[in-house]
Amino acid sequence: MKDSIIILCGGGPAPGMNSVSMSVAKTFLSKGYRVLGLHGGYSGLFSKNARVEELDFFKADRYFNVGGSYLQMSRFKPTDKDFEENFNLDLFKDNNIKLLVTIGGDDTASTANRISKFLAAKNYPIANIHCPKTIDNDLPLPNNAPTFGYNSAKNEGAHIAKTVYEDARTSGNWFVITAMGRTCGSLALGIGEASHSPMTIIPEMFNKTTMTLDKIIKLSVSAIIKRKILGVSYGTVVTAEGLFHDEGVMQEMVDAGVHFTFDEHGHPELGKISKAVIFSDLLDKECQKAGLKVKSRPVEIGYDVRCQEPVAYDLTYCTELAMGVYQLFSEGKTGCMVYVDSFGKVSPLYLKDLQDPETGKIPPRIVDINSGTAQNYYSFIAHYVTEDDYEAARQYVENPEAYDFKKILEW
Repeated sequence: MKDSIIILCGGGPAPGMNSVSMSVAKTFLSKGYRVLGLHGGYSGLFSKNARVEELDFFKADRYFNVGGSYLQMSRFKPTDKDFEENFNLDLFKDNNIKLLVTIGGDDTASTANRISKFLAAKNYPIANIHCPKTIDNDLPLPNNAPTFGYNSAKNEGAHIAKTVYEDARTSGNWFVITAMGRTCGSLALGIGEASHSPMTIIPEMFNKTTMTLDKIIKLSVSAIIKRKILGVSYGTVVTAEGLFHDEGVMQEMVDAGVHFTFDEHGHPELGKISKAVIFSDLLDKECQKAGLKVKSRPVEIGYDVRCQEPVAYDLTYCTELAMGVYQLFSEGKTGCMVYVDSFGKVSPLYLKDLQDPETGKIPPRIVDINSGTAQNYYSFIAHYVTEDDYEAARQYVENPEAYDFKKILEW
């Protein structure tokens, strides 16, 4: 029997899922390997009824450049009992599998790390290499390298935000835009900068003060007041959904009557509620209280950017990641995440070196709020009230100091 590899996709979709999985298939097929695709993410590894499909050149060639994921994904997360009792080793033995390729974000990478340890402890000769995926851009890659899917999602998110901004200009309204990003504000900041939104609010801004709903709303009103001073009656506020993952903010929302459900990993299922609607409503109330005549409209950017076709950047990047998987495998590497730098150089990032020593999980990368990217946006593109604006701002609000951007953040 030929040596085989098997590929699975975990978590939620991102542009480039097919580009990686099918490019991995093409690469290994060209080297004489049999390639299997595992449907259902990790659930297939812990089931005797795994849904496995052989991938040939024609199938890989048909799907490598389209959105979504041909291999069905899931958020299944195995328990310790699953590892001891349900790990489907026969799947690997019966198909002569030499390599498991996992494609996913932080949760998928953390489980890949557990599988690598498990295989090593049991002396099973199966290599495991992980490909970093997420539109949130929150896996800890060196030199600020993006995760695949991020640039495609940012591109589509910016397209939506630019259209919304044009609507704001045309109608003289304000729009509240919420972008995906559970722990990292990278997607929101990228969309806000690309669309020249006068205010982008991400969790990382609150590096010197406690995050509260009141502060988030006041930062938004700060942009509205500043634009009124400038004679501009419209605009957008881009927010990261991670603002609503903060425990304190979540409790404030619960106290305000918002109901949350939670997924199997304990994350609030924010996809079931519109953060933009909630935020827009709170912003309207604050503007009314301050005596500002402003109407806001909500726009959610989320599931609509996950399964779009990848842009050329991700098509190229995903292809390089796939070839990088073969290079690392041929060098005998395992228990690692493939990393390709801006020059195309391939390196292994060992999951055991990235993990939190106590939890074993891969900690997410967050936006460096002191970086040039962030600071330049807030210095030159964003609009907000400062002490120099107090006198002019008093024609709109009685207490402009309450909306002072830097005082709110204690910057």
